[in-house]
Amino acid sequence: MSDPLLSVRDLTVRFRARAGTVTAVDRVSFDLAEGETLAVLGETGSGKSVTAQALMGLVPHPAGRVTGGQIHYAGSDLLARPRAQTRRLNGTELAMVFQDPLSSLNPVFRVGAQIGELFRRRQGASRAEARRKAIELMDRVGIPAAARRVDDYPHQFSGGMRQRVMIAMALALRPRLLIADEPTTALDVTVQAQIMALLAELKAEHRMAMILISHDLGVVAGVADRVMIMYAGRVVETGGLREVYDTMGHPYTRGLMASIPDLDGPRERLVPIPGAPPDLMRLPSGCPFRPRCAFATDVCATERPDLAPVPGPGAVDGGLPSPAGSHRAACHHTKEVLADVRPAVGS
Repeated sequence: MSDPLLSVRDLTVRFRARAGTVTAVDRVSFDLAEGETLAVLGETGSGKSVTAQALMGLVPHPAGRVTGGQIHYAGSDLLARPRAQTRRLNGTELAMVFQDPLSSLNPVFRVGAQIGELFRRRQGASRAEARRKAIELMDRVGIPAAARRVDDYPHQFSGGMRQRVMIAMALALRPRLLIADEPTTALDVTVQAQIMALLAELKAEHRMAMILISHDLGVVAGVADRVMIMYAGRVVETGGLREVYDTMGHPYTRGLMASIPDLDGPRERLVPIPGAPPDLMRLPSGCPFRPRCAFATDVCATERPDLAPVPGPGAVDGGLPSPAGSHRAACHHTKEVLADVRPAVGS
């Protein structure tokens, strides 16, 4: 098997605040192959976006910094290189679509000029050539009448069209890895579907790898190859999309799935996850999800669970884990979660 395009090991990111130190990302590890899509899922504050910022060398200084781990991209350790040298990879090798396109685009410059600036600075293109390439990109990402709208300002575009502009900018220099941070936030469901279909199409066309950050398991279902669920800065479940969706081994993953409305099934009340994510400065002992978990027992209060293989479908009672241990969950009661049987308190 060939080496992965991206290999992250024990990545840790901390922020200093007046009240103390926050560990926003806690020993996160994963691999990403060429052309593969990894969906990183979790509630706000789970560490998804900070993980992406660390990959791009964008963790805000001096309050935040990467305090441990390794990020190997195409065989090179990004954290061992000078920061300026790593940042030069942005756009050409790694690119990112940010969560809020309106705040990411400069309101006083025309969108065509902002897209074209990438070609002028990185490729030495003339103003006319940069404008032509900007129009081509705008047309490629589905912006109607691109030749006319190239001189419009960001506020003249709808939310969905601004997101298309951001995608055009991210793909301008043909990166090998695209990170999309909540690309469908605040968009209606129809536009969400269009944006996700566009990302899937462009990914296949450019043969690039993609990290898709979202809080919605339903949004990524048609695009991702693998999923990684994060909670309180830690990975709590990871595996192939189908195996995780079919056999959710962590109660948090089950809670995320239960909160998604089923438009094809009978009308039912959504079941939210009780409570709220923990304060990262005051994490509970043992498993961080324990205060919100219906399966929690005494062991959950004292021992932090490590990622372990999840039994495959129909193999809950002494069965075999999924192939090569690719599906893993960090829970003391994975078998009970799969069987939907809550353990006795004190077990």
